[in-house]
Amino acid sequence: MSYTKQALGNEFFVKSNDLLFEQGLNDIEINIMDWGGHSKCFFFNGDKSAIPFDIFAASFYLLSRYEEYLPHVKDEFGRFTASESIAYKHKFLHQPVVDIWAYKFKEALQKQFPDFEFPTKTYSIKPIIDVPNPYRYKLSGIMRTIGGTLKDVFRFKFKSLYTRFMVLMHFSHDPYDTFKYVINKQKQSKFRFSFFFLLGEYSTYDKGANVNNKSFISLIKHVGDYSNVGLKISYFAIDDADVLKKEKTKIEDIINKPLRASRQSFSKLNLPETYRNLIELNIKEDYTMGGYVNEIGFRAGSCTPFLFYDLDYEIQTPLKICPYHVMDFALLKHKSLLDKKRVLNNIINEVKQVNGQFVSVFHNYTLSYSDRWSGFKDLFNIILESGNNEN
Repeated sequence: MSYTKQALGNEFFVKSNDLLFEQGLNDIEINIMDWGGHSKCFFFNGDKSAIPFDIFAASFYLLSRYEEYLPHVKDEFGRFTASESIAYKHKFLHQPVVDIWAYKFKEALQKQFPDFEFPTKTYSIKPIIDVPNPYRYKLSGIMRTIGGTLKDVFRFKFKSLYTRFMVLMHFSHDPYDTFKYVINKQKQSKFRFSFFFLLGEYSTYDKGANVNNKSFISLIKHVGDYSNVGLKISYFAIDDADVLKKEKTKIEDIINKPLRASRQSFSKLNLPETYRNLIELNIKEDYTMGGYVNEIGFRAGSCTPFLFYDLDYEIQTPLKICPYHVMDFALLKHKSLLDKKRVLNNIINEVKQVNGQFVSVFHNYTLSYSDRWSGFKDLFNIILESGNNEN
C-alpha cells in the first residue's frame, strides 16, 4: 500500500492530499462530493486512487476539529455552533461519515488482501446523566430559598410556590431527584452509565448545590456505588486551570479515587486550551465533544472514541474524546413525542450500522415529571433497550 502523489506500481494506492504533510493551519477549500450514494466525502483525488478521495486527510480534518481552530462566529457562550460546520452546511451531520468511510476502506482492502483479518466491533451504548443541580428545591440554602420564594410570588408562579412548599415540608418528592429511577435502570442494564456532577461555586452560569453539603456528598457516593462518576467542569473552570484543579481535588476526595472523566458546562470547548488543561491534570476522558446542544449528530464525524490531536503542537495526546450524539435539549425542537422517537431511532440506527458507541446526554431533571420533559423517560428507555437488545 502507498500513500503518495503517484502510484509506484500495482499496489493499493491512495493519492494524498497536502493536508497531512503541512505544518500550521490554513484556510482550506472544501469541495464536497457523493461517495457510493450513501455518504459525502471531500479531498477528491481522482480515478487512479483505490479510494476516490483522501480518506486519511478527510478523517483527520474532522476528528482533529481543524475547522474549529479557524476563524468562525461563536454563540453567546463562546461556543462553536453546528451552523458553522461543514457537516451541517453540506447535510451530513446526521451520519458518522468517518466510520462509514472506514468500513468502505475495509471492503476495498479485503478485495485486494482477502486473507487479511480485521478486528470486529459491536454496537454499545453509553448513557450520560449530566447533573448541574441535583435538586430543584432541596439543598438550596436559606438565602436562595427565600429569593426563589419571592420570585415565585412576584411572578405569580403559584404552582412552583406550592411545589416548593410541599418539597421543603417533605410532603412531596423533589422534581429533579430522579436518581433512584436512573439507578434502577442501571441495575437492569449491561452497560455502565456515567454521572457528571457540578462542584463549582455558585455563579451567573452555575447554580448547583453547596459542594460541602453532607447530603449532596452522600448522593455522589451512593451513585458511585452503581455507576461511573465524573466531573461537570464549571463555566469559569473551563478557562481557569487553578479553579479546575480545585474542583478535581474536591470530587476525588468524595469518590476516593482519581478522576477519570469530565464534561464541560454548557458543552463549551475552547480548542486546544480546554483539552490541554485536562491533560495537565491527568484526566483521561472527556464527553463534551459530540453533537451540539441544539443539533443531533456527529460533530467530529464519528461514533468511535478517539485520541485528541493538538494541531498547534502537532502531537497526538493521551486524552480520549468520547463523542456524544444526542442531547435532550436537541430533541425539544421536535414538537410531538412521535417525532422525537423517530429522530432518536434514526440516529441510533446510524450508529448501529457501523457498530459504534451511542452516547446520549440527558440531565437528571429531564427524567422528571415536568411538562417540558414529558415523554423523555420513554426516549431514555429507547436508548437503553437499543443496547440491551444487542447480543
